[in-house]
Amino acid sequence: MKTDNSATDVLPIAAVPRRSAWRGSLLAGVGVLSFSGSFPGTVFAMRGFDPYLVAIGRAALAALAAVICLKAAGAPLLPPRAHLRSYAMIALGVVIGFPLFSGLALDGGASTAHSAVVIGLLPAATAAFAVLRAGERPRPLFWAACVAGALSITVFTLTRGTSRLAGADVLLVLALLSAAVGYTEGGRLARETPGWRVISYALVLSAPLTVPVTAVLALTTPVEPSAESLAGFAYVGLVSMFLGFIPWYAGLSMGGIARAGQIQLAQPLLTLVWAWLLLGEEIGAATIAAALAVLVCVAVTQGSRRAA
Repeated sequence: MKTDNSATDVLPIAAVPRRSAWRGSLLAGVGVLSFSGSFPGTVFAMRGFDPYLVAIGRAALAALAAVICLKAAGAPLLPPRAHLRSYAMIALGVVIGFPLFSGLALDGGASTAHSAVVIGLLPAATAAFAVLRAGERPRPLFWAACVAGALSITVFTLTRGTSRLAGADVLLVLALLSAAVGYTEGGRLARETPGWRVISYALVLSAPLTVPVTAVLALTTPVEPSAESLAGFAYVGLVSMFLGFIPWYAGLSMGGIARAGQIQLAQPLLTLVWAWLLLGEEIGAATIAAALAVLVCVAVTQGSRRAA
């Protein structure tokens, strides 16, 4: 019986070839590096624009870039109807949900360090959704390293900020769940569709909402553009919302969603480096210790694919 390589086909982590797995991890790492500047970029953007305008406007800007790329490649502007549900989930997760909830959390008083808790827990959540939606079955050692990495990041970021639960934490959890859903669905679709087209289709599907809402917010909210706010808005719109997803989705599809997704354990620490360089936040011995712990956990998850 003939089978096709559709987005509904699944590959357990053990079935991913070694070369493909490491290439996927490398591509995922490029995506993580791109995403790591998202929180500082959002902080800069909100110095001149309303938080809602930043969250929705970045998607509108990215949609424009997506349309240009699709037209230049001669690709259709809309995805196949059979996959509309998955693209809608991506749109709700990473185009609307994560930028909106994380931006409101930052505006509500959550620091960049505290918000990094979301990123610290995101690989574990993505791995869980990979089991539920993509049929992947990581081995027990993978889960142990995944949990250890998440706990390392969580303890580290909470000790750098406040351990008190607040309304911003609820928003951060919603951002976490939104991103995990969007990453998993995008990784599934990228098995048969190039990553740049996956995120482009999600952005185009969102455009009937994001473009008019952006126009209304631009006219009705305070707008005080400056060099830093424009730079921050351009970064989150073009890099965080579009360009970063190209290697990210390709990496998830090649290396396995659960496995390659663990590269994102490094993102909170990269975010803190950017916060130190751009926002003046301090980095001490605790950061170095956390970085080493995370690198060990990432190494274990990347080497745990062989046994089923």
